Amino acid sequence: MTMERTLILAKPDAVQRGLLGRILSRFEEKGLKLVGLKLMHMTDELAAVHYEAHKERPFYPGLVRFMTSSPIVAIALEGIGAIDIARNLMGATFGSNANPGTIRGDFGVSNSFNLVHGSDSPEAAERELGLFFGTNELLEWDMDGCKWIYDPVEELGQ
Repeated sequence: MTMERTLILAKPDAVQRGLLGRILSRFEEKGLKLVGLKLMHMTDELAAVHYEAHKERPFYPGLVRFMTSSPIVAIALEGIGAIDIARNLMGATFGSNANPGTIRGDFGVSNSFNLVHGSDSPEAAERELGLFFGTNELLEWDMDGCKWIYDPVEELGQ
């Protein structure tokens, strides 16, 4: 197994509702390492690039309007299987369908405002991390707690 990096966006509804700390703690408590964090306004240009796959969908204008309406927080996380772990922690896309114990299941009910975005593949993570972070903005560091999160023989192949 190899270390992965993934992008999480705490969307405007998460920031406006004061849920950032609780959301971030879910990922940290699970054992994912924080390697980048940025409070920012998403521009129309960045939204157009980030959501280009949805450009022809009827919900696209509302999505861009929502994502540019208030600050967001870009979060870069690292860990073995980080993408799948993060997506499981987030829960189903719509809060009304998300299981309790997930971020969306515990904090969301809306089918429009779903609190967080997470990369869905290694390729998407690489692309998305590059949109939100410069190369010098993602840190390489040793988290001492990793020795209590991962079995080095089984998971890290050491």
